[in-house]
Amino acid sequence: MSLPLVNPVELTGVKTRFGRQIVHDGIDLCVPPGDLLAIIGGSGEGKTTLLRHIAGLSAPNAGTVRLFGETYNEGSYRERRLRRQRFGMLFQHGALFSAFNVYDNIAFPLRELGGLHEDEIRDIVMSRLALVELEAQQAWLMPAELSGGMVKRAALARALALEPELLLLDEPTAGLDPERSAGFVRLVRSLHDSLGLTVIFVTHDVDSLQALASRVAVLADRRILAIDSTEEIMCMDHPFVETFFRSLTAREQFVTPWR
Repeated sequence: MSLPLVNPVELTGVKTRFGRQIVHDGIDLCVPPGDLLAIIGGSGEGKTTLLRHIAGLSAPNAGTVRLFGETYNEGSYRERRLRRQRFGMLFQHGALFSAFNVYDNIAFPLRELGGLHEDEIRDIVMSRLALVELEAQQAWLMPAELSGGMVKRAALARALALEPELLLLDEPTAGLDPERSAGFVRLVRSLHDSLGLTVIFVTHDVDSLQALASRVAVLADRRILAIDSTEEIMCMDHPFVETFFRSLTAREQFVTPWR
């Protein structure tokens, strides 16, 4: 008998405040396996903070965050460590270690894990480089020598180092030109399909959202107002949603006068 699938992420009644400022006031979110969920919201709505809660980098003031059915404090030290290895995170600007080359950045979580011979680490690093479509010789470049697109790919390779089931992406196309942005979105979509990943990403890029998301969560007024397909979300009667999709609507209505 097969075991029931466990949702990679479940948030219940999450409340977050910074001083007197209330950022989240009862966030409920359920992300099933294999989902490609985009989180959108205005500036200051706490989108990145929500990702940090999911990753265990910060804790809400109230409510529950469950990762693969368990809270961060459940189980022994070994069980908590294994649970943390089941997800990877790509930070907004890559957050590569500036003193390490690409190889050592990707190898870092593997060395932290321990128990691997350096030859095994090398094989994994090179396989992750290939996954994100970087050349083997680029492993020896320093972060300062990389283009914006290469930084994103190297950081993605590091996020995939431990073969995670869940991938968290904070503004994955921020700072990229349209061509590199489209290429990165295609890469994430391909990895999602080939590796069976669950992906949660924060974005303000309408084009990336359309190309990548299977569902969209709207974070506004301190809560998740709706979770639905892009098409359904676009029909929402809410000021933020109307503003967010305005540029897309304008492009779709624009017809070039060729005569």
